[in-house]
Amino acid sequence: MSADTLCDARWLPSVGAILRHPDAQDCSALWGTDLVCSEIRAILAELRSQLLQRQSGKTPESLREELLAEVLNRLRVSLRSREQSELGSVLNATGVLLHTSLGRAPLSVRARERISECSQNCSLEIDLGSGGRLTRGHQVETTLRQLTGAEATLVVNNNAAATVLVLATLATGREVLISRGELVEIGGSFRLPDIFSASGTILREVGTTNRTRIGDYERAVGPSTACLMRVHPSNFRIRGFVESATLEELVALGRRHGIPVIDDIGSGSLVETTRWGLEREPTFQAGVACGADLILGSGDKLLGGPQCGLIVGRADLISRMANHPLARAFRIDKLTLSALQGTLESYRLGTQLQEIPILQALEQTVEHLEQRARAVMAQWAQSFEVHEVSGDELISGDWRVSVQKSVASVGGGTLADSEIPSWSLNIRHRQLSCEALAGLLRAGRPRVFGRVHRDTIWLDMRSLSPADDQRLLLALRRLGGVNGGSDPRITEL
Repeated sequence: MSADTLCDARWLPSVGAILRHPDAQDCSALWGTDLVCSEIRAILAELRSQLLQRQSGKTPESLREELLAEVLNRLRVSLRSREQSELGSVLNATGVLLHTSLGRAPLSVRARERISECSQNCSLEIDLGSGGRLTRGHQVETTLRQLTGAEATLVVNNNAAATVLVLATLATGREVLISRGELVEIGGSFRLPDIFSASGTILREVGTTNRTRIGDYERAVGPSTACLMRVHPSNFRIRGFVESATLEELVALGRRHGIPVIDDIGSGSLVETTRWGLEREPTFQAGVACGADLILGSGDKLLGGPQCGLIVGRADLISRMANHPLARAFRIDKLTLSALQGTLESYRLGTQLQEIPILQALEQTVEHLEQRARAVMAQWAQSFEVHEVSGDELISGDWRVSVQKSVASVGGGTLADSEIPSWSLNIRHRQLSCEALAGLLRAGRPRVFGRVHRDTIWLDMRSLSPADDQRLLLALRRLGGVNGGSDPRITEL
């Protein structure tokens, strides 16, 4: 066969021939024939262009087989890339309990069951007795009032929305006093001053970055003052020569001048974090007890529920916000509401420490975490035909696996200085970098996220649910090969 003929793209397999191949049929079963056809056409177009620029001494038959194999391989790579870009379940072994990029608080079994129950038609805005229409979110009002002691409650789609709604309702065109040291920036370069601007509120800074006294607020109060606001600096700490006005002082000042006090507690906690030896995080109950007019917090942090913003406080102010035009734009959907209801049920029943994953993670003892890490390593060792265990280290070929003490954190913009003792499973490979191993774990089945530290992959047990230990073991066996051999993906590197 001449070189000119070999440069001809007529030997490319047809779309129909490729679709009849078992591998392509498997892809079609997973992704649908239309998408697979589209991917195949794109690959063929690219190969057609490449063939015009290359020569080969191969026969038409061998060239046809080679091209078919190349198309199928590119198809698998393309669909694998699509799969990795889709939303899917992962194992959080990073040691960050509330990992924002991994969805923050995992939902409890009770919350997930509620989502399943309400995923079809549900009693979202209806009175089952009269058949009349009710306000969305009425299902959680009574429980929230009982848990926090507040007169009324309102739930929106996140805490930033709660802040915008409060400011737009109470302070549009007027001033809100806030300490200069509390003008925080949250994830994604989203700054509190931007929220003030979006709500049409005038931001009035008082005090300094490190010291703000109640007298600073007192001197700034004037005819245009609409609210006093305190924002808990959840994701940073200022140490040393610092001072800040207490919530009690702000409440007393607000009452003297007839000005509402807004307390943004950030993490939305309903539990005292000091029980785990951590710093005290503000709670909804404490804000209500201090007399704050409105308390705002997130639902997907220490509360342990879905992403939402909770507003509790005075009934007259809550009513005004519920009737504001932005309330409809910020309202939650039925799945978020059902997950929140399931989460709050655990608190109402007093079973939150046993049922809500973030609280379960904080409750685990270091002894239990060590036992879990050693159990996973011991089970993984059984997968290798040839291995030895030297102290706390498993050695098999190029693999080095050990169990070590580690330090976890709460994360999610909560308890910035928190250091929680933990245990980790640590993995090294003599031929592969830890970055390459981390990539293989992220792309595996199941997907595992660890952290890279000291040229080692650290898989922290505190951020990983005990129920997922066997899924982690499955991922590790696939990484190392079920019988101790290499994962096929390793040879591709």
